[in-house]
Amino acid sequence: MPVYTFEQCSDIIAQTLNNPAHLNREPFGLYEPILYTFSTGGKYIRSSLALLACNLFSDKIDQALYPAIALEAFHNFTLIHDDIMDDAPIRRGKPTVHMKWSANTALLSGDAMHVLACQYMLRAPGAVLQPVLQMFHKTAMEVCEGQQWDMDFEHADYISIDEYLRMIELKTSVLLACSLYIGGLCGGGDQVQCDWLYQFGRNLGLAFQIQDDLLDVYADPAVFGKATGGDIVANKKTFLLITAMNKADEAMRLRLHRAMSTYFPTPEEKIAEVTAIYDTLHIREDAEKEIERYFNFALDALDKVEVDAPRKEEIRKLALRLMKRQK
Repeated sequence: MPVYTFEQCSDIIAQTLNNPAHLNREPFGLYEPILYTFSTGGKYIRSSLALLACNLFSDKIDQALYPAIALEAFHNFTLIHDDIMDDAPIRRGKPTVHMKWSANTALLSGDAMHVLACQYMLRAPGAVLQPVLQMFHKTAMEVCEGQQWDMDFEHADYISIDEYLRMIELKTSVLLACSLYIGGLCGGGDQVQCDWLYQFGRNLGLAFQIQDDLLDVYADPAVFGKATGGDIVANKKTFLLITAMNKADEAMRLRLHRAMSTYFPTPEEKIAEVTAIYDTLHIREDAEKEIERYFNFALDALDKVEVDAPRKEEIRKLALRLMKRQK
């Protein structure tokens, strides 16, 4: 039974998305933004994970192809709407849909992309269609819940670590987990095996998001690919900020509140002050421990999937790559 690589799965997804003849139709004002969004590329992490999970149990990964495309369409739909909410001008190096056309166009085309995702998901193998749809729609609602929590947290004075973890689980982790679960079902994996794949994706997503929070402060910009400290400048509630607020004594908490609310002549001065507080409280070490904990949970779950270890190697390698680790 052939073992597909992540690169092969990603290429299959890209070729399918870049030739959607059924979308080249009127009204062009609805479909052009969808074609544009697909053409901007991406890493195809979720859809490729679905194919790799299918391949754990079957060499016929085409059984999971359209469910994988559905997951990619759904993910891109959420990005279109997120960009409107954030008024983001750029996505993947190109103008966002609402900037290139209009907010109304982005809303409608995003809605249409969600419908397409549902239509694609209906092409899952008939024997598993019901559990596939149940997981997909459960996850779609959870992603919306996560986005709402994220918006609510922008105006909250206090957030617990547990609340933050639940938010990033819903906003980020569950779609990774869903992709693996659905891919496994399409390949013939039983409920127990697919549940372990779900737990692998859920914990990997948590580790990945906390690592993203950490890298925004402590990464080498040349390696990270963008300037660090953006979350600090935006007063974004991250794992680091929430941990610092919960860990600090009254004097240090007051200093942190002052740093987040005081005007600084340059962004670099604000970043330096908040980072200094993090350093004093050893927040970097706290984040690294939490990343390690969730990443180990993920690998433990993957180990429990009852297929030969070589068949799991591509998924394991992708997890290591996402976490910027060596094999």
